[in-house]
Amino acid sequence: MKDYSTLITEISNNVGKIKLNRPNKGNSITLELAKELYEVSEYYKNNEEVKVVVLEGNGKHFSVGGDLASFADTGANITAHLREVTVFLHKAINNFVSMKKPVIAIVNGTVAGAGIGLICSADIVIASEKAQFVMAYTKAGLTPDGASSYFLPRLIGMKKSLELTLLNRMISAEEAESWGLVTKVCKEEEIESEVKEIEINLVEGATEALGKAKALLYESFNNSLLEQMEYESLEISKSASTSEGYEGISAFLEKRKPNFMKKVY
Repeated sequence: MKDYSTLITEISNNVGKIKLNRPNKGNSITLELAKELYEVSEYYKNNEEVKVVVLEGNGKHFSVGGDLASFADTGANITAHLREVTVFLHKAINNFVSMKKPVIAIVNGTVAGAGIGLICSADIVIASEKAQFVMAYTKAGLTPDGASSYFLPRLIGMKKSLELTLLNRMISAEEAESWGLVTKVCKEEEIESEVKEIEINLVEGATEALGKAKALLYESFNNSLLEQMEYESLEISKSASTSEGYEGISAFLEKRKPNFMKKVY
């Protein structure tokens, strides 16, 4: 892979890693970072070697949101500049949601602004007990981006979303977990082993089935009960005749662990 100015990337053992790398600026999001994040997310989405994606921040924080100083430096062009930043950021977020590979976010320190949207786009969020979460947009006279206005009502409900957005209250990792914003909270020294266990579980899993399951859950918000059940019926009937389905069913009947890493036919 190429080197990036604002990201550290690596593919190891079928895991595509993305580390936001502006630690001295709280991993705040600039136009350059948004463009690079989109480029890497697109590459991982289409790379068959990558079965799991891990997103984290370098240093003390995950991401404090947009780099307001860099936005202000554009002067009269700030409207066009912010429009460009959000276009690339949103393309990256859409890739994380739509890719068939599970996405894990490792959360440390502060998560603010667009950082909230980034962790919401992950399928599994493992947070340090010291992590803190705040929207912060309206405090700066701005409105939400990073798809946070899409994700938050679906994840934590409208009243909690309004509380976070209008009052800008900082919430703890434990509170974020109880609301459903975070999958699991760990002590800092336990995060690495926790994430490694999840990575192995997912890498050895049925990649196509995992991706279709993601799509089913997201699509449920757009469908009626009957439409969703029809969608489920079509997908499970198709999956049963795939290589993964054949191996999974065979392994169950033979009382052994399935091997989804090889093609059965």
